[in-house]
Amino acid sequence: MKNPLSKEIVTIQPSGIRKFFDIVSEMEDAISLGVGEPDFDTPWHIRDEGIYSLEKGRTFYTSNAGLKELKIEIAKYLQRRFNLEYDYNKEILVTVGGSEAIDIAMRAMLDPGDEVLIPQPSYVSYEPCCRLANGTPVIIELQAENEFRLTKAELEAAITPKTKILVLPFPNNPTGAVMERSDLEAVAEVVREHDLFVLSDEIYAELTYVEGKDHVSIASLPGMKERTVVINGFSKSHAMTGWRLGYACGPQIILEQMLKIHQYAIMCAPTNSQYAAVDALRNGDADVAMMREEYNGRRRYLMHAFEEMGLPCFEPFGAFYVFPCIKQYGMTSEEFAEKLLEAEKVAVVPGTAFGESGEGFVRISYAYSLDNLKLALDRVRKFVARLQSKSAN
Repeated sequence: MKNPLSKEIVTIQPSGIRKFFDIVSEMEDAISLGVGEPDFDTPWHIRDEGIYSLEKGRTFYTSNAGLKELKIEIAKYLQRRFNLEYDYNKEILVTVGGSEAIDIAMRAMLDPGDEVLIPQPSYVSYEPCCRLANGTPVIIELQAENEFRLTKAELEAAITPKTKILVLPFPNNPTGAVMERSDLEAVAEVVREHDLFVLSDEIYAELTYVEGKDHVSIASLPGMKERTVVINGFSKSHAMTGWRLGYACGPQIILEQMLKIHQYAIMCAPTNSQYAAVDALRNGDADVAMMREEYNGRRRYLMHAFEEMGLPCFEPFGAFYVFPCIKQYGMTSEEFAEKLLEAEKVAVVPGTAFGESGEGFVRISYAYSLDNLKLALDRVRKFVARLQSKSAN
């Protein structure tokens, strides 16, 4: 019997995030701080619109590219929040979550041998999607001393004649790092000089906590819109993970090819989710602001708790993750996560789930209630205190 499997797919490992989630789901009294999913319910007015769309029988396919009303609202939203101008009819594609947008963007843009620069630690999908699109991933290891930002020097050192795409994963999962305007301007200069394209994953754009500064999209900088595909969605900003709705914005020449893949593989995003998203964009700004403020309070609580227990952690200003360093305890990230789960029934994600440069760190999500965080951090505090006592002896 012939081997039924692709040689490429069998070399790709399952997501390291799900391993600990699956263990916790069967462990009594365990607390998970591992999953990046808002603990907020989707706001009622958004749910109501989704329910109403079903009651009205809006259960048919939409246009492949998405509802016209939704694309118009996406264009308005991007203009008012991030100073991005897109033609709703030619430069916006509604997808099944941001993950689909990442996948089809790479498939539309890559030929065998094309290199994709992927800063790590970062979201687990970029490298597998690159390989499945016949691209060659080139990893840029981000440094804690730079607050896990991508520097101009790191970018220039990784570029070769085969480089085609730079993945820009900010605000960052798992580190919480952000890139401010000055950081992006330095990166954009290199991108233009070497004629590269950018895949800018901005799914956490609404979750930034730099005082007095909003998220800046690299596509808003001079000469960058025509060479950038912006990925965004509703999962994190509007607590709509299960609705599976995202979108891509970019040059028409790229979006037309992404649409072809989307047509054949997906057809269209869920219809009732699209109607709900129209209401989210028209009436959801206050919801987003409320959730952002709540996350920020949790972020500050965690930073204070880490400082008290002597667990080093740079201050993250984006997403809803912290990335404390556990190198002082003389064990790998995987070992630390396993022993913490075994001893205190608290699940965190090893930093290596997001690339080898994540070794020596663990990801903790604060997309959980403050009560859960306090209970979990009490357990982490006990665990760390025992490790510190052993090292002192």
